[in-house]
Amino acid sequence: MTTAEFILVLVTLQRAGELVLSHYNTRRLMARGAVEVAPRHYPFMVAAHATWLISLWVLGHDRPINIGALMFYLVLQGLRLWVMGTLGPRWTTRIIVLPGEKLVSAGPYRWLSHPNYAVVAGEIAMLPLALGLPWLAVTFTILNAAVLFIRIRAENRALEVCREMTARAAP
Repeated sequence: MTTAEFILVLVTLQRAGELVLSHYNTRRLMARGAVEVAPRHYPFMVAAHATWLISLWVLGHDRPINIGALMFYLVLQGLRLWVMGTLGPRWTTRIIVLPGEKLVSAGPYRWLSHPNYAVVAGEIAMLPLALGLPWLAVTFTILNAAVLFIRIRAENRALEVCREMTARAAP
C-alpha cells in the first residue's frame, strides 16, 4: 500500500463515518420535530464530494506526497472536529432546523457563520495538492463553490426563519 493509498483509506473511512453520524443525528433531530430545509441541492453536493474522492483514488493513489499541503490538510481536520464538537448532536450534512432551538454561537461560530464550509473548501483544495494534483484542486474548488453558493443561500434563509421563530417564542 502506498502512502497516498493509506491517506485515501483514512479519508474515505472518515467520510463514511461522518455520513453515519449525520444520518444518526438527522433521525434524532427529526424525531424531536426538526424539518429539513431545501433538500433539492443535497444530491448534487453528495455527487460533487463523491466524485472528488473517487477522482483522488483514481488519479492520486500512487502519487508522491507534498508534506506541506498534507500538514495543512491535517490542521483542517482539527478545525473540522472543532466545528462538529461545537454543534454536537445538531451536526448533519443536511440543513435541519429544529424549531425553538437557539442558533449556535460558540466555538468557531463566534467568528464565522459557516465555519464548516470554510473547512470543506480548504479540504477540497488541499488534499489534491497533497497528492500533486493542482488541476484537480482547481476543478473541485470551482465545483464546490457553485454548490456552496446554493447551499449557503438556502441555509441562511433557514437560519433567518429559525431566528424569527425563536423571537416569536420569547416572552
